Amino acid sequence: MRDTDNLGPAGTGQTSEGVWPYLGVGCLTAVSGAMAFGMIAVLIAKAVGWASKCAPEVETGAPCNWLTFWLRGAILGLFVVPTIVIWRMRKARASRKTE
Repeated sequence: MRDTDNLGPAGTGQTSEGVWPYLGVGCLTAVSGAMAFGMIAVLIAKAVGWASKCAPEVETGAPCNWLTFWLRGAILGLFVVPTIVIWRMRKARASRKTE
């Protein structure tokens, strides 16, 4: 038996209109937003440390107060990125319904 024999009925290619697509997209973008904004915040911590002449750790080269910067950036990204993505997703679905 081939793998293509067990595929079942052909789908329409459309996602469901329920809450599940939003939940999936929201969870994925929350994680990626937190990591991305956290790393950008660490870069900002590096610049702030350089401007304030704060010496980085000798062993790792980590900037001063990097954890505080990372945490604030991660929390910001945790909410900002999913909000924007879900807002755009809802806007696209609404415009598709009116067509």
